[in-house]
Amino acid sequence: MTKISVVIPARNETENIITLVEDIDRALTPLGDFEIIVVDDASTDNSVAVLSARAQTMLHLRLVRHDRSGGQSAAVHSGVLAARAPIICTLDGDGQNPAEELPKLLAPIMNDTTGRIGLVAGQRVGRQDTWSKKAASKFANRLRGWILHDGTRDTGCGLKAFRREAFLALPFFNHMHRYLPALFKRDGWEIAHVDVTHRARGAGRSNYSNLQRALVGAVDLIGVAWLLRRRKTARALPDAAK
Repeated sequence: MTKISVVIPARNETENIITLVEDIDRALTPLGDFEIIVVDDASTDNSVAVLSARAQTMLHLRLVRHDRSGGQSAAVHSGVLAARAPIICTLDGDGQNPAEELPKLLAPIMNDTTGRIGLVAGQRVGRQDTWSKKAASKFANRLRGWILHDGTRDTGCGLKAFRREAFLALPFFNHMHRYLPALFKRDGWEIAHVDVTHRARGAGRSNYSNLQRALVGAVDLIGVAWLLRRRKTARALPDAAK
């Protein structure tokens, strides 16, 4: 039985994706059965060809394709729907999230005997990005934390591990990947945090700019705040007749 599904949202990452997949394979082999699902978000480069070729010899590598670009949250959602394991782990397709951090990230949820941990959120230390990107992220994280009280200093980190069924029960919307701690907390799950390292991008370029993130982030933040205020507070009692 597959225990872990690694979901990688990727778009135009030909120069990074195979190295990342092979790094994941080395990092997770000691943990037992796992699969790697790359969700290609309508790449216009050679990503599909190189992944398809590698999947011929790496049988636990699977490729999910979008017919048009839907963004990172849509790619993660497609990957989770296709996943066979109860525990999902995500990381970005650009190689900036080191695969060797996966065992450390997975440990809290894999070893959880209470069943209360729904999400493990990686938090980057020594972030290898431009000054402007780090400054914009720092401001956004502080604003989000002040409004949502999610207790997470770095929700933009792609390294996360969570329960598949819990994720699929969340309200789905574009850019939801930035708000997973608040959304899991809304549904009553505990959140664990793990500090993880970060790498500079080896090749290619980011698919998003600081301005794009700021524009959509303002609207999303209002929407998530509304969802938290409207969260369900009552639970159904067990059927006494059974």
